Amino acid sequence: MKDHTVNESMVRRYRPLAVAAGIGSILGSGIIVGLSATITVWQTGLGLTNTQVGFISGALTFAIAAGSLLAGQITKSVGLIRSFNWLNLIYAIGALVCVFAGSYGMLLAGVIVTGFASGADLPISLTVVSHDSPDEETSASLVSSTQIFWQIGVFMSYVCAFIVSKMAGATGARLVFSILAIFAIITWIWRTFSSKFKTFHQEGEQRRIAHEREAHLTEKVSIKNVFLGVNKKKYMGFFFSILIFYVCWNLLANTFGQFQTFTLVQAHATQSFATGAGIVLNVISLFATIAFASVAAGKYRNKFFFVGITVQFLAMLGLALSSHSLWPIVMTIGAYNIGNNIAGEAMYKVWTQESFPVEIRASVQGFINGFSRVCCGLFAIVTPALVVPSAIKNTMFGFAGIVFISFIAGIVMIYLQRKHHVRDIRIGQPVKGD
Repeated sequence: MKDHTVNESMVRRYRPLAVAAGIGSILGSGIIVGLSATITVWQTGLGLTNTQVGFISGALTFAIAAGSLLAGQITKSVGLIRSFNWLNLIYAIGALVCVFAGSYGMLLAGVIVTGFASGADLPISLTVVSHDSPDEETSASLVSSTQIFWQIGVFMSYVCAFIVSKMAGATGARLVFSILAIFAIITWIWRTFSSKFKTFHQEGEQRRIAHEREAHLTEKVSIKNVFLGVNKKKYMGFFFSILIFYVCWNLLANTFGQFQTFTLVQAHATQSFATGAGIVLNVISLFATIAFASVAAGKYRNKFFFVGITVQFLAMLGLALSSHSLWPIVMTIGAYNIGNNIAGEAMYKVWTQESFPVEIRASVQGFINGFSRVCCGLFAIVTPALVVPSAIKNTMFGFAGIVFISFIAGIVMIYLQRKHHVRDIRIGQPVKGD
């Protein structure tokens, strides 16, 4: 396979677009972690019952899933660029509804609106980055870098929630959601009125049309003719490999995020130690994501995948076999956070954006995101039974099995990309000589 060298000048030129898309990732992780970290504050401030708290949390998960699943339809109805520009305003409106919420119903409505906009924005913003990028190497580098912003959003939300945790009533929670709304409004203004972005969008569309003419395509690219056309076997292989990989990865990442603090507390850590360790481990995740982004478009990407997936597998076995002493658990979780971010979501994003025609990328990525969220939401129902001390050992062995399944799916995906010479599939045509 030919080595691909990233054009650094192109990456620098298009970096602002990746940042604008990346802020959408900050908002996406921000609403998830922000609600999770402040839900007890909302409960106290609004007098919510435990059932209402659970319903709000579940509603956010399924609202994000709905937004992701409908991302393709949104771009088809409204347009790719218009969706990219305006979804953040809808997010801001939802966040402001939460800020001024005085009742359970109003908070629930705000969470649903915000979650839906967030779920739709992620696949759409990534598709805009790949649509506007001049080549697939630049696209891979920029798309993978958006995962850095997701980690930043997690970190910022934890820090903000920690800072406002001593405020009376729901004031602290309202402040966190106000910050999210401000970020969303700034992003909406930037995306919508930037003359540079308008130029990028126009150039990207011109390249897409030129590729269509060069390939002599007379039929409009759609989900139907991609998955039922002459190359259906190739695209179905890509789709199911990515779907299985991401669902397995996300089940582990989502569930692990829920009981990381619990695991540390069970090892006799104080609550402050467990929370502080969570912030440090998040910083480790951020550096691991940055490391992957630096190789996402180069020859070392697959090597990072093998290392990352192996580290995840060994970390799960380590937790299953550990003596439940505090520091071995901390080190094992730290190792997991490294492997999780160099063979995880960023890899999934790059695979999806470079393996399908640009016209259907939002639909494909949106479906996989949404389906994964639904699986995580359903899996969360049984999570409490899996994380009690008597079950954790078997749970970790089960998670090791899930990592192994994602490893097999990843191996198949790497094989299929090499087989079909994937690097520049912008309209469904493989490039020879890759």
